[in-house]
This record gives sequence, structure tokens and C-alpha cells, in this order.
Amino acid sequence: MKQFAQLIFILGTTTKTNEKLQALQEYFAAAIDKDKVWVIALFTGRRPKRTISSTLLKTWCAEYINIPLWLFNECYHTVGDLSETIALLTPDDTSITDDKPLHYYIECFLQSATLSEEEKKTFMLQSWKVLPTASERFVFNKLLSGAFRIGVSQQLLIQALAKVTSMEAPVVAHRISGKWDATTITFDELLFTADAAADASKPYPFYLAYPLEAEPESLGAPDDWQAEWKWDGIRGQLIKRNNTLFVWSRGEELVTEKFPEYEPLLALLPDGIALDGEIIPAIDGKPLSFAQLQTRIGRKNISKKILQDVPVCFFVYDVLEYNNTDIRELSLAARRKLLEEIVLTVNHAALQISNTISFSNWDALANIRSQSREHVAEGLMLKRKSSAYQTGRKRGDWWKWKIAPLVIDAVMIYAQKGSGRRSNLYTDYTFAVKDGDKLVPFAKAYSGLTDKEIAQVDAFVKRNAIEKFGPVRTVKPALVFELAFEGIAASNRHKSGVALRFPRINRWRTDKKADEINTLDDLKAMLKVYGK
Repeated sequence: MKQFAQLIFILGTTTKTNEKLQALQEYFAAAIDKDKVWVIALFTGRRPKRTISSTLLKTWCAEYINIPLWLFNECYHTVGDLSETIALLTPDDTSITDDKPLHYYIECFLQSATLSEEEKKTFMLQSWKVLPTASERFVFNKLLSGAFRIGVSQQLLIQALAKVTSMEAPVVAHRISGKWDATTITFDELLFTADAAADASKPYPFYLAYPLEAEPESLGAPDDWQAEWKWDGIRGQLIKRNNTLFVWSRGEELVTEKFPEYEPLLALLPDGIALDGEIIPAIDGKPLSFAQLQTRIGRKNISKKILQDVPVCFFVYDVLEYNNTDIRELSLAARRKLLEEIVLTVNHAALQISNTISFSNWDALANIRSQSREHVAEGLMLKRKSSAYQTGRKRGDWWKWKIAPLVIDAVMIYAQKGSGRRSNLYTDYTFAVKDGDKLVPFAKAYSGLTDKEIAQVDAFVKRNAIEKFGPVRTVKPALVFELAFEGIAASNRHKSGVALRFPRINRWRTDKKADEINTLDDLKAMLKVYGK
């Protein structure tokens, strides 16, 4: 655990990519194999589920250090992060030399699901006692909470593993993808098993595009590029191997059962095929909004009414495997020709090809892009026709050319402290628009300000807090911000009656006063135009 805590400290305190890469390489070169497997699992989102509630952790910690619960809560509200609060309040004991490995604690977490409350308490108190430093207890608490966030990209993890194992990065990326169990698989089985058939469901690492920030003319001749709509759905892979159908989301979640509309494709698709595309609700081949897809996300049971009202299609735009052969190194033009033949042969409404867009010059394409919202799209994708299907986010061959976001001016009315390195700063904000003489909250945003601006807002909140509701502060409605968002939909769950898609702070409107912000009627007008 000490070794892992040191790794997390380095990753959390440096912003230099080379230093993070070096720390990962040194860890994988020195750690025992079972710990390596769990680190790969943690860094790719395979975290153990929470087995002990935060209420019990607070109570047990307060008892352990002999302080009243109200005082513990005051400490918690000041620090802003429960795991860090407990780590700081529980005492250090550097005389302890028994350093148990990472996998020991994670396996104990998993086993604690079957323990009684008293047995869980004994385990927690003993662990706090034998972990000698606050940094180790912090990592231990974070692992237990299930909210373990690490400031390192999966691509960096893949680079480190590739260097340590002397393997190609794309091969590493493919080996660690898909469905595998960190409690049973060994490091050698995970990284050095070349037979992809060992897991017939295994997806390929997704190829991701960079935002196009320059003018499209900088890309060269238009004839070298393929243009498509950038759909607003769930990126996914549709795979058929061993006569079984698998549907993966980009987050490497197997979601086959959530989309029964794809079941007929099992009989229609050839075996040994992997398709890349977008999971989108659509009727008669015409996409619906992401808000409608959200009515299905997270539901354990999909009713007949939802299947009828929000049917889902797979808008496919690439083929990665054919006849059990990896064809990602073929050019996009060759893969596209094969894809068109596949979709034509399947001929089923659940599989729609993402049509390419014909254009003669970049100005003509810019005019087409301006119609994106009418097509329920976020903009355009530009792909070099000669490009291979790469791994991760790479510059040069795939670009996303999004339309400008929708914007609205609002006033901040609530603030809450963040977590991690910003646990002492108010960084989570709730915004409101005017409705007559009232202010109506309609959105939260957590990003978009510089560190300097965050410090200024934090100072304002501390000076102008009106009421306190646990960690939330009601503040004087004086700071105006322009919020940007990708879409808007009607919502019965929100007091305002609307829900925004990806709201974030676009800029701080220091030039505006609170009585100059937008109104609820402005939002409703946007809903009529852009809501689908």
C-alpha cells in the first residue's frame, strides 16, 4: 500500500506528463503482479463497489478519535472530502512496519460485503490503525469509497505498460480492454495472452478525434477528406463473434441487454465482425435527441412503451474487424467501401450507416455545418480518407468540427466546495435566471474558470454567504456568468422545467449586473427552437 500511495501522490502533485509516465513505469517495474493487475483495473474504471456507507465511516471515525460527531462534520465541511478528512484526523504511527500489499486491502473490501456491521467496523478501525501515514489512509479510504479518481489518462497507462513489457501500445490497449476480472486474472494472462478468442466479446480501443481549432482550409485539399455528421449519442462497438452479439459503450461497459433492438442483427451480421458507431434513438432512420436516449439510460427494465417511443439504432461509421481479421490498418476509404456492402447486405432498421456528406470546397461544408442542429448533430467529423483506425486520441487524421454552443447569462446563487486539491475552495456552482421578480435555479457547472478566477469567486463566496445548508452556501446573487451548453430539453425533474446538456462556464461577465441576466422565458424560447 505504501508503494501505491507514493504513486498516487506523484500522479496527483505533478502536471508534467513525463514525470507521470516515469512514475508509472517505475511502479510496474517494481510492484508484485497481483498489485499490477489491480492498478490496471483501477486506472481503467474497474473499481470495487462501495460496501460501507459514509454515515458509518463518519460515526466510526468520530468514535475512534474520541470527538463528537458535530465536530467531525465541521472538519469534513472545511476539508470538503470525506476520505481526506478521516486520513487527517486519524493518528500516524510510523513505528508500524507491516506494509500489506494493495490487493490485500481491495480483496478485503470485496469480502466485507458479506460481513456484519460490527465486523466491518473492526476491519476499518484496524486498517486505520495499521496504516502508518495519512497518505496511505487517504488512498485506502478512497478505494473503499468507490469514488477513486486518478489524474492520469488511460493512454498514459498504456504507454507505461508498453515500455515495461516491450509491447506495442495498440496491442497493450487491446489486451486490457473488454471484460476481465481482476480478482481471478493474472498479470501474464492479461498482458501476454495473444489469443483474442479467449474473450470473444473483447472490443478494440476507440479512435478519438481532436477538436478542429484552425480553419478547415489548413487541412489541405477537400478531396482528401471524408465528412460526416458528429452524432450526439453513445459511442459504441457492435461485435459478433462465436455466433454471439456484444454491444460495448466507449466507457467499456457491456450494454448488450440494454438495447434489445439489436437482437435481430445476430442472425444478419457475418461472424467475426466488429463495427464502430453511435448508439442513437431514431425513428425511420432519423435521429432523436440525446435527452430522449437518457430516458432509457440506467433503467434495469425497458418497458414496451419506451421501446416504442424511443427505439434505438446503431449508426455505424467504421468496420474494425471482418472475417475474424483485424483490418484497422486498411485505409478509411477501403474500410468504408466494405462497410457500405455490409450494411446493404444486412438491410435492417437497427443498423443505419452514418452517411458521408458531399462537398466541393470548405466554404460549402461550413454552410452545411451551420445546419447541424436541424440534423440533431453537434457538428461534423472530418476524417482523412487514407487514414488507418488508430488507438486513442491522435492528431492529424480525425477531427471534430463542432458548432458553437448555445449560451445564456445567469447569476450564481449557490456554491459548494470541490474535492481533492480544491477541497478548500468553492468550485461547484448553481446558477439561476430571472422569472419576474424571482430567481429560478436551472443549472450547475463545475468547469470553465481559471485558477485565478476560482480564487476570486471563492473569496466572494466566503464574504457574501447568506445561508448554510451542510456543505452548500447560499450567496448574494451578484456574480454573472455566461454558461455554454450543447443542447436543451424539457424536464419535469427540474424546477425550471428545462435540462441543459453539458453546461459549463464560458466566461465571467464582469461587465454585467445581476438584473441584466437572461430570463426563464429566454430558456423556454431556446427550448422551442433547439429542444427535440
